[in-house]
This record gives sequence, structure tokens and C-alpha cells, in this order.
Amino acid sequence: MINEPAAESWDRELDDLFLRVGHRFSRVEPRRRMRDHVRGLLGPVGRKNGWQLAEYAGHATPDGLQHLLAGSRWDADEIRDELQHYVAERLGEINGVLILDDTGFIKKGITSAGVQRQYSGTAGRTENCQIGVFAAYASAKGRALVDRELYLPKSWTEDRDRCRAAKIPDERDFHTKGDLAKAMVLRALASELPIAWVTADSAYGQEGRFRRLLEQSGVGYVLAVPKSQFSVGCPRIDWLFAQAPAEAWERISCGDGAKGPRIYDWAAIRLPAVAEYDYQDETLVRRRWALARRSLTKPDEIAYFLAYAQLDTMVEQLVRIAGMRWAIEECFQAAKNECGLDQYEVRRYTGWMRHITLAMLAHAFLAAMAAAATSKGAAETVHAPWSPRSLLIRQNVEVLLEYYVCPALRHLALCSADEVIDPVIARPPLLHAGAATATARAVGGCAL
Repeated sequence: MINEPAAESWDRELDDLFLRVGHRFSRVEPRRRMRDHVRGLLGPVGRKNGWQLAEYAGHATPDGLQHLLAGSRWDADEIRDELQHYVAERLGEINGVLILDDTGFIKKGITSAGVQRQYSGTAGRTENCQIGVFAAYASAKGRALVDRELYLPKSWTEDRDRCRAAKIPDERDFHTKGDLAKAMVLRALASELPIAWVTADSAYGQEGRFRRLLEQSGVGYVLAVPKSQFSVGCPRIDWLFAQAPAEAWERISCGDGAKGPRIYDWAAIRLPAVAEYDYQDETLVRRRWALARRSLTKPDEIAYFLAYAQLDTMVEQLVRIAGMRWAIEECFQAAKNECGLDQYEVRRYTGWMRHITLAMLAHAFLAAMAAAATSKGAAETVHAPWSPRSLLIRQNVEVLLEYYVCPALRHLALCSADEVIDPVIARPPLLHAGAATATARAVGGCAL
């Protein structure tokens, strides 16, 4: 069983996290309510709405927690900055990956900020929903959401009265999802998060300005693109691989999934260099790639990627970075299932930003504790004996490892000490501008 010292360690970690962000609240009341709100998001609350969170916290009504999200004075962006610092400390590695994606929040009515009928990848169809654009950070230690923006369609930004009713700032104009992603990349690169790579799906990868931003920042990328994507030297990327011989395809795993290694046939082509971005003092320092991923069972299903990396980067490493994109989907699932990311009842812009940020903070705490348990070789699978003043989180260590730790490290954590093999692979990472070059150490199958 998890003993009392282990439970006390979780208590101390949560208290430390509250101290880290507490100074961002100028008054004691919102600071205490923030603690109650986060504890409720982490606790065994069936539906994490205002009433049930208030009941869990021992409040007579939800008024206090509702005021925390809607009326009290504090800046959610400051909490986000503290969150990024926390994730950098607990999960940061020199070859970390920043992942961009969006997720939908299905809603009723027309008053919730940003809501309209639009395609939701979560539902797989057009729904009345809000769309949030998110950034996640992933390393061999784990993964966590680190930034967020609410997408506002033109139907909202062109109606300023409607925006004011939803408390959307006057300076908030229309921005595409790609614009929001670029802003989050710049914030992440300016933060303490050690980022070597960026990956995203084709909605972001197809945008040339997004790729140029990464190249100007000196950070590597592996970005999905549509088959019609223009590529250097060829009008369509699928044409590059249409006549590829059989020996050009290699069977490679892009990482472990719920059912084991995700194995596909991969092909890679080196693309011509671009003098403006790929050279330093007339010396080639970066290489461009086009990649294709073909399904083993459905060979007609081919996905395409553009990559930008240091000269000595191997194709296997590019494939692994492409596979890391799924980590943000796991973050969405975990944050929604365990931390109430999508269980809010707020309608205004400020309330959305605040709830989402606090849910991300709760999710990052779980990710950090799972990483700490893994580093200690934790194998316990029973409920932690929480003290009355702390959380009563009814998940076991195996569940935390399943959600928050990469599969190879999860295996190491559950092995007995005499069975653990710790192969170390040294690979030169890509670093954004201003960062020092170093050699990354990664564990076995989780090497990035």
C-alpha cells in the first residue's frame, strides 16, 4: 500500500503548488477559493460544476467559487506563467516537445463566449460548441497542458455588443487558430520550458507562416500536412512519394500506444535547403525533410509530414516526434476525465479562461506526481490514504501512470528493481535561438 509518508508527500507537493501561485491573488478570499476549486477538480466529485465543487469544499452555496471565476480580481495569464514554470521544473527535459491542437466543448444556447455551430474534432461533426486551442508539453517524464486560448469566430468579433456582453476584451480581434497557435509557441519559447521540437496536425502544419516562425526561432519541427501541400521542388507532397520504390519504405514504430507499438511503413525524402533559414555563415546547419506514413492494414491511407531538423538527426527520431503528437490527445482525455476541463458552467470569456487554467493546473499536478512516482519505481496500485485536510483522489498509481507517463517509463516503473534495464541514448537535440547546445539523455523507447 501507499504509506502515510507517501500521502504526506502528495500533500506537501500540492501545498507547494498553491504557494507558488498564491501570490498571484492579492486577497486571501480568492486565494482560499482557488485552493478549494482546484481540490474539487482533483477530488472524487461526480460532476465538477459549481454546486458539487462547493459541496465538496464545505461551502453552503456555490457563490464563492462562482465569484472566483467571474468577479474576483486575478489574472489567469499569470497563473499560466506559473504553470509553465512548474511543468518545466517537474517534467522538463532538454529535448522536450511542444504540441499544438484544438478541442471542442459542446454547449447549448448562443451566449457562451465564442460558441457557434462549427466542426468539433471531439464530436467528429459540426456541433454548437466552443473551440479551445491548446499547447501541451511532452518529455520522457510525462506530458501536461501548458497554454490555452479561446477561438472566437468572426460572427463574434464582428459583433462588439455581443462581445461586451460576454466580457470579451475590446482589444480581442479575430485571430485564426493558426494565429493563436503562433502566439502560444512564442510564449512557450520565452518561458522556462526546454523545447527542442514542435509538432502539430495538418490544420497548423499546412500554414507556411507557422513553419517560418519555427525556423526563425531555430526550433525543430515535424508537422502533419495535407496531401496537396506544396513542397520545395514539387507542387504536391503526395507526388513526391507516388513513385517511391518498395525499398524506400521502412517499418518503424512511432511510439507505444494503448495496444502496443504504433507501427507503420515510413518513407523519407530530403528536400532542398533554403539559404535564408538553413545556413549559418555559409555552412549548412539544418535539413528539411518530407515524410510519408502508410498504414499496414490499409496501404491507401497515407499521411504526410514536413520536418526541419539538425543535420545529424536520424529518420527514426523524426518518426518518434511525429508520434508524440498523440500526447496532447491523452492530455485532453485525462484533463476532461480527471480534472473537469470540460465540466464548467461559465458563459463569459473571463470565466472560461480562469476555469480552463485552473483545470490545467490540476492536471499538471497529477502529471508531476506521476512522474515523481515513476522516478522512484512506484508499483503501488491502491488508493492513497489522504488526510482529511487534503484531497481524496480515488485513483491508483497505475491509472496515473497510464495517463501521464510515456509507456516505456511506465513499464520501468512497474518492473522490480532487479529487472530494470536503463539504456541511455545520447542524441544532439534541437534548441531554439539563444539556448546552449547539449547532448540529451533519454531512456530506451521514450527517447525523443
